[in-house]
Amino acid sequence: MKTLKDVISLKFKTSESEGVIFHGEGQQGDYITLELKKAKLVLNLNLGSNQLGSIYGHTSVMTGSLLDDHHWHSIIIERHGRNINLTLDRRMQHFRTNGEFDYLDLDYEITFGGMPFSGKPSSNSRKNFKGCMESINYNGNNITDLAKRKKLEPSNVGNLSFSCVEPHAVPVFFNATSYLEVPGRPSQDLFSVSFLFRTWNPNGLLVFSNFADDLGNVEIDINEGKVSVHINVTLVKKNRIDISS
Repeated sequence: MKTLKDVISLKFKTSESEGVIFHGEGQQGDYITLELKKAKLVLNLNLGSNQLGSIYGHTSVMTGSLLDDHHWHSIIIERHGRNINLTLDRRMQHFRTNGEFDYLDLDYEITFGGMPFSGKPSSNSRKNFKGCMESINYNGNNITDLAKRKKLEPSNVGNLSFSCVEPHAVPVFFNATSYLEVPGRPSQDLFSVSFLFRTWNPNGLLVFSNFADDLGNVEIDINEGKVSVHINVTLVKKNRIDISS
């Protein structure tokens, strides 16, 4: 496939911060990869380089943040030669690719949801996408519909389900004055707590618990953007442990 124009659009939702959304590459060194990195959207594109390095075509653009929130996000990539419009959730970013070439020359298949292992260093460090996609459209072809009706030839539809499973986790929103108090577990010598959280605030108390019989307490908080754990034990000499990350 050698194209001067491309239009690629899709919607996705995921709770993973890393994953390849789609990928294509060619023998001439051309490639296009759209992926999530640290919950941001990254488009890597190369319309061609030469071996001497005087023409270097690699272009990388990053947009968005916190895209692992398990909400639907829409992407549209419109390319005409070296001019690219990248639209994420109706916010468009325009840029021009590096190099001097206008055509995207892909010799092999395009893969959605991951990339095949090609032996190149770039392929083995990338995670496949885990989540849901819909309305995948590639240059006028409705990929989602064609895959469901098994009209893609050749294709390798591995372990796909044409439904989107909702996560079982139920989030709780705290407004800085609210809190959730739960009963403790007396006569236990183990204290264990785990949770996921997201906040814009650099400071705040996450968890607090007194130990029974006035033995001390444990406190987990955010202080200047860092998570700190404070354990106070009243009956020993070194009575305070502070851990920050």
